[in-house]
Amino acid sequence: MAEPVAPDGGVVVRVVATGLCRSDWHGWAGHDDDIVFPHVPGHELAGVVAEAGAGVRRWKAGDRVTVPFVCGCGRCAWCLAGDAQVCPDQQQPGFTHWGSFAEYVALHAADTNLVAIPETVGFAAAAGLGCRFATAYRGLVGRARLAEGEWVTVVGAGGVGLSAVMIARALGGRVIAVDRNPEALAVAAGLGAEHTLLAGSADVPAAVAALTGGGSHVAMDAVGSEQTCTDAILSLRRRGRHVQVGLLPPIDGHPRVPMARVIGWELDVLGSHGMAAADYPGMLALIEKGLLRPERLIERTVGLDEAAMLLPGFDQATVAGMTMVDPSR
Repeated sequence: MAEPVAPDGGVVVRVVATGLCRSDWHGWAGHDDDIVFPHVPGHELAGVVAEAGAGVRRWKAGDRVTVPFVCGCGRCAWCLAGDAQVCPDQQQPGFTHWGSFAEYVALHAADTNLVAIPETVGFAAAAGLGCRFATAYRGLVGRARLAEGEWVTVVGAGGVGLSAVMIARALGGRVIAVDRNPEALAVAAGLGAEHTLLAGSADVPAAVAALTGGGSHVAMDAVGSEQTCTDAILSLRRRGRHVQVGLLPPIDGHPRVPMARVIGWELDVLGSHGMAAADYPGMLALIEKGLLRPERLIERTVGLDEAAMLLPGFDQATVAGMTMVDPSR
């Protein structure tokens, strides 16, 4: 297999760490029509610039970098406004082109998309920022605009959900975590969740309403299924805000969502699709201050061979944190 070459305006990064995420499983399962085989997945990464292509101004070989999983084109009105996460001509490593389950990966529009990793942040922690942590941060800060003292229900205590628990607590939110895995709920409690609910053993919306006096102000579905989306929406109080992060595979064409409640209670339903590099400084500032510690979310580190074995069953995995991949293993 030939090594990647830096495109004009882009770079090649030597991958030091990359994440194994439920989104990678969606791609493996065929839920993304853009993927053509043979293919290399992997979209959460951190590493060192190995080569800069023609026209790159801000980056050079040796720079420690990470990148959002949505890479904007750098030219359109959305990118110029700092909203590269919704760029209509976006690239996504591991989806629209070969990704980071490799020693090297090519990335486009480097001056728009790359983010410098502070010296105080390790590569593994930085890799986890690109999808799960940054998505949770933007979902709570940029989309739901979580305020201090508000209740937050986080459905799913995987990488995104645990990130959301940590971030919500740092912002002064009061968190209820929901998951089917008791070990993941124990981690959520250690990160600051005031209450944990075991999915399947309780009526989640009723339990949340009882704990909060009428429902949460904000809910996040960090899994992506009809049941988890429904539990999150029905856990809200009137005029609440729901953030949909987990991808919802279509069932008979479209997933079923309790829209009657959305309409009757005037709920806001907010999509959150990663976070542009332009929005990273606020998140990185909280990390450098020690208010956010993404390294605490890493449960295990595996090599590429083991990652390939884990991927087909990752939708059923009972992990209690993030799985990171070290290509050098």
